[in-house]
Amino acid sequence: MLSKKTLGRYEKIKFLYYLKTGWMPYFPYEIYRKRLTKIINDPEAEGEEVLFRVNYYNKLVESFSLDKTADSVSIENFKLKNYKSTYFFDTLEYLRYFDPQYKVRPLFGDITYIPEVPSIVKSRPIAGDNSNSVLLNLDKYRHFQFISDAVGYDDKKDMLVWRGHVSAQKQNRIDFLQKFWNHPLCDVGYTNDWNGDPRWKKGWLTMAEQLGYKFILCLEGVDVATNLKWVMSSNSVAVSTQPRFETWFMEGTLIPDYHYIQVADDFSDLENKLQYYRQNPEKVKAIIANAQNFISKFINKRRERLISLLVLKKYFDLQNNY
Repeated sequence: MLSKKTLGRYEKIKFLYYLKTGWMPYFPYEIYRKRLTKIINDPEAEGEEVLFRVNYYNKLVESFSLDKTADSVSIENFKLKNYKSTYFFDTLEYLRYFDPQYKVRPLFGDITYIPEVPSIVKSRPIAGDNSNSVLLNLDKYRHFQFISDAVGYDDKKDMLVWRGHVSAQKQNRIDFLQKFWNHPLCDVGYTNDWNGDPRWKKGWLTMAEQLGYKFILCLEGVDVATNLKWVMSSNSVAVSTQPRFETWFMEGTLIPDYHYIQVADDFSDLENKLQYYRQNPEKVKAIIANAQNFISKFINKRRERLISLLVLKKYFDLQNNY
């Protein structure tokens, strides 16, 4: 969990991430391969929650081959120079436990489509048969931050807040600002250099400043809403349309008006929802409690490692059975 001292721009402490991971390619992988059997034989590996998550992230059931896939790579040839650094290190953290001859197809970035062959991804569409999109917790320094919120719900401003980037790829954000940029219940605006309506532009707010509001909007960008994780770990409530994409956070399993306040895709019910929940704070506090309980399943680092390794083991086993 991030402490209050770390609330703010994640870039300020990003060097700590590289300090922790930068040595990884130079440390003998044999040490980790010797530990794999012991780790995956943990009795917890047969637990209902662990099995559910493994099979949720990796939905593959049929064997497959990557031999004719041009952009697949063996673990021994998986090198930093070919990939974005955060994606590389987050993948290598678990690949190093496996046979260096095993092949993987890494598909990094904001992936909003389902690949033709089984691939390791950070994000995938929720709808449809997404089994070829095998999820790992990638770019987690940016996307997987949880916080410790010292401000109680009752002590926050009774308004909705949002800050973020707007572009032609993010039409939903444009539609939202067009309707609510000057609404009395909203403190919202874009922060990047964009040639849109200048009235919609607002100053950047730190995480701590946004946590001064009871309602925090979580709008998907190219794929998922980056702020959804830390908002759901706070004493504020997440307000969102129904997610279209998901990551390791399993956004597809979130229950509307139970884990977050769901609003229509066109935001037509946003004002009514805000008014209703402003008048029913106990219902909001119940949603916040449910959200924090959902967050708790991701906190145990040993279990997260176990699940990640089991996801990859299933991926490699299906190749070996081809």
